Amino acid sequence: MKLTLRIWRQSAVQAKDQRVGKFVTYSLNDLSPDMSFLEMIDHLNQSLILAGEEPVAFDHDCREGICGSCAMYINGRPHGADQGSTTCQLYLRSYRNGDTITIEPWRSNAFPVIKDLMVDRSAFDRIIQAGGYVSVNTGNAVDANSMPIAKQQADAAFAAAMCIGCGACVAACKNSSAMLFVAAKVSHLALLPQGQPERQQRAVKMVMQMDKEGFGSCSNTASCAAVCPKEISLSTISQLNHEYLQGFK
Repeated sequence: MKLTLRIWRQSAVQAKDQRVGKFVTYSLNDLSPDMSFLEMIDHLNQSLILAGEEPVAFDHDCREGICGSCAMYINGRPHGADQGSTTCQLYLRSYRNGDTITIEPWRSNAFPVIKDLMVDRSAFDRIIQAGGYVSVNTGNAVDANSMPIAKQQADAAFAAAMCIGCGACVAACKNSSAMLFVAAKVSHLALLPQGQPERQQRAVKMVMQMDKEGFGSCSNTASCAAVCPKEISLSTISQLNHEYLQGFK
């Protein structure tokens, strides 16, 4: 299998202009359709290193669709064309022999490019630090089974908690809004008894931090949910709006 890759190469952080860089074209031959997308980039990097060139920098960790670090635009869509999957879960059999694939980093002022396909997503960490936590007492952990939770409520909390913080929602949004991420984190805690102590102020603090980080506002285009690899529902944004308003009462 043969593919042509157009990859964004950027050697250093550019705080004011993320597009100080360029696309570089690479041709790869003898690829297996059973290769994952990241394995293909590994293959490319191995050939670059052997040729004495700088390998392509990209984030990766678990390669199992759990960590969310394999964040990249593929042909204009976060994580590629496959629905409900991360980049590491994308396989070359999704493409045709001879295809050209354009690969870019996330494009958002709140996610400055570090190098090539790597972006700084520490803004998400600061949003969590602002309010995405629960109070705990010292000592042994409380047995979860001692807190009965209705199945519908537990299912909704679990669905929201599946968010892996990859940033695809921000990348897909024309406003670079982080509302779906914040909504998922607020919703799953608001629906559980463990999350009640900070509930009144959690949404307010996290939304304020989101605005401080430079994320845009939500204009309800639903592009975030369309590309979310964990298919987080837009209903979480409704839950966030409810929690936010309650925080001012």
